[in-house]
Amino acid sequence: MPTSVMWFRTDLRLLDHPALQAAIASGPDGVVPLFVLDDTFWESGARARQAYVARLLQEFSERIGGLHVVHGDPGVEVARIARSVGATTVHVSADFTPYGAERDFAVEEALASHDITLERTGSPYAVSPGRVVKGDGTGYRVFTPFFRAWQQHGWPGPAEPTAEVSWIRPDGRTHRIPDAAAPDGLELPPVGEEAALERWQDFLDADVADYDTIRDLPGPDRTSRMSVHLACGSIHPRTMLADLAPLRSAGSEAYGRELAFREFYADVLHHRPDSAFGYYNRTFEAMAYDEPGDGLDAWKAGQTGIPIVDAGMRQLLGEGWIHNRVRMIVASFLVKDLHVEWQHGAQHFLDLLVDADLASNQHGWQWVAGSGTDASPYFRVFNPMTQGNKFDPDGQYVRRWVPELADVPARHVHTPWELADPPSGYPAPIVDHAEERREALRRYDAIRP
Repeated sequence: MPTSVMWFRTDLRLLDHPALQAAIASGPDGVVPLFVLDDTFWESGARARQAYVARLLQEFSERIGGLHVVHGDPGVEVARIARSVGATTVHVSADFTPYGAERDFAVEEALASHDITLERTGSPYAVSPGRVVKGDGTGYRVFTPFFRAWQQHGWPGPAEPTAEVSWIRPDGRTHRIPDAAAPDGLELPPVGEEAALERWQDFLDADVADYDTIRDLPGPDRTSRMSVHLACGSIHPRTMLADLAPLRSAGSEAYGRELAFREFYADVLHHRPDSAFGYYNRTFEAMAYDEPGDGLDAWKAGQTGIPIVDAGMRQLLGEGWIHNRVRMIVASFLVKDLHVEWQHGAQHFLDLLVDADLASNQHGWQWVAGSGTDASPYFRVFNPMTQGNKFDPDGQYVRRWVPELADVPARHVHTPWELADPPSGYPAPIVDHAEERREALRRYDAIRP
């Protein structure tokens, strides 16, 4: 009887998993649950994501009775394992990141030389990147028409529950799952499929109905926190969309739109892989930027003297996560108040975010920097004090993360320097926002066509 290999990557779950179902169908005598420790990830510097994935691997391994973990070049190791068990197929969820697509092509060629097939079934998206295109066959660069086409394209319902799997392990020693330490002071969120499903159900029960009105408010902390589970594949967006569909509320529709944004940025990166680290709009390559220095260090440490910015950066240090509205505020401050090129901030986020997603992170930064798809106009410079007063009016979020301001009245919690006696221990603003806004616009005028 044949066996097959299920090569897990960012899809460590058992439910709604078409690739795993295909592996079971191809391997009635058993399925090898394989995970490859690829140095491209483990030496990438993404410390928070590595620590989270290490715990997720351990949880999933215990759940299924043992992952078969190997370390090395996937182009070598996947073929070696498949040959060792006589498998004729290796099954994966399709990977559309620039590195992932290149890696899978190399593995596919290596397997083909041994008459073994790499079968891609499904992907981490409801609609795989490249499926939604304009009439001329090119990808969208504006979200709203993409969203309409994405909805019209549609997607299948969740896959049927996975049948009981006969897991088999090849002879030979399994590599130890890394014990990756989280950055100092960072508390990791719960890991695994059960944690994802529980968190999702809690959000559906308590908060999704109000999501359209609360999603921009960091103080109440009522967003779903599902981004880490999506990034690591503990839940599939198709499962979430199926749960949202019957609700038909403004909140559920707003949340579905956010899921579509994740798919939009994945599609953009698929069409323009160079935009992962380079400019989508290359006009901005000519922008004058300052060399990273003390300002970048203060921003990373949450010591800029701007309360909403410091609260966001301290939340990143403490949780490996930042509220989405605050992500935009802190990004705008780095690029347009400190005049630091967006890649420096994006890399810092990739290092410390547990929900680090290359497409969403890089293109979110480019949106703020004015150089991305459907980008915020460069002259839209976020005023962090105005943003704080609008979205954290009572200072609940700021006080949670900047305890130096715990006793400052709400009227001044976003402008503590206006007090006759500013709180001790909290820095004065490192820049004057009005002046830096003018400087940002001057630099933009210099590159405008």
